[in-house]
Amino acid sequence: MSSQYERELRQVLAGVPTGVEGVIRSCKPTEKERMRLVLDRPFLVVRAAGSGMEGTGDLLALRGDLCFPIEVKSTKANKLYLSGRTKVQYEAMVNEGERCHLMPLYAHRLKGVRGDSWRIFRVETSNLTGRLRQLEKWIPPFPKNRNGSNYLNWEDGMPLNQFVALLCSKAGSEAASLAGLTARAAPSIASSLPDTSTDAPQPAPLTTVLRARTQTNVLAELARRRSS
Repeated sequence: MSSQYERELRQVLAGVPTGVEGVIRSCKPTEKERMRLVLDRPFLVVRAAGSGMEGTGDLLALRGDLCFPIEVKSTKANKLYLSGRTKVQYEAMVNEGERCHLMPLYAHRLKGVRGDSWRIFRVETSNLTGRLRQLEKWIPPFPKNRNGSNYLNWEDGMPLNQFVALLCSKAGSEAASLAGLTARAAPSIASSLPDTSTDAPQPAPLTTVLRARTQTNVLAELARRRSS
């Protein structure tokens, strides 16, 4: 049964038209629009099976500078508590994420619901760089119970249609690119500013103002997409 849902998610992320249309059949119009964005910016998705290595997940999605090991879980209940085998899997995903500077993901499929039945969670790691570092703040981590242990709660995850919009829409790619460009350009911009010793307040450079406004607009669009 789990292989059925792996195949379902694989076809969506790979941008297979029949797979995408099958998943969004009962979705809202806005959810369908977001999910179809993957048709123009698909991933190469391979099944990570047969290696015998813990921490590789069920699927591996690759595109450009992005790579996600993905563990797929399907349940009838909203919550899945980690223990035994599932806890070992999670710890292995953390170790491999830290070792290879990756952001492992969990895709939680809730059975018997209409609309977008997938939710995405990220495994928390401490050494992300580049595009993954920028995406980190948008993708929710595992929630924690009262004892501080990680568990899956479908209602706390990011809907798959929003995840696809974040990675495949123009606004999502511009936000990550702009953030990286801003970080790289900051030292050179600072060194090129004139050295003034006057006590009078100086207006912000025009390039800094325009860059800040652009970044704010793009991030606001992403926040709107995430909340809608």
